[in-house]
Order: sequence, then C-alpha cells, then structure tokens
Amino acid sequence: MPIYEYECMKCHKVHEVIQKFSEEPLKNCPVCGGELKKLISKSSFILKGSGWYVTDYARKNNSGNGSSNSNTNSKKSEEKST
Repeated sequence: MPIYEYECMKCHKVHEVIQKFSEEPLKNCPVCGGELKKLISKSSFILKGSGWYVTDYARKNNSGNGSSNSNTNSKKSEEKST
C-alpha cells in the first residue's frame, strides 16, 4: 500500500498515512480538525536484478576491455620492434 502525505492548512503539520488506492483521501486533520491538503512527494523504488547497477556494467566491460587491451598492447609492441 502506498504512503500518502497530507499537510494541515491550520496547524501546518505533515501527516504520513498508509492508504489503499481505493480509499477516499483524508479531509480533516487528526490533531486539530483543520482542512488537509494532499502533498505530492518523491516516490522511491528499488531496481532489482542484474544490469541495473554501475558495477554490473563495469564487470562486463572490464572483461571485454581486458582482452582487447592485451591485443592492442601486443600490436603496439610489434610495431615498435619493426
């Protein structure tokens, strides 16, 4: 269930409430009874699985780059010797 934030227009307190999508938004402050305004806040989410993190990409690139670097280095050494 999502967490919604409401701010009271009278006492200016911010309330976090866990509500279902189907529930009606709150209208009155539980502290002072004033009118509540629903706030828009940043949502958080977690990316799970491989490929979402920088380290996942780095591992794939390092293994590929390591072999290409050795080929490049051997070509450079051959050019210097000729």
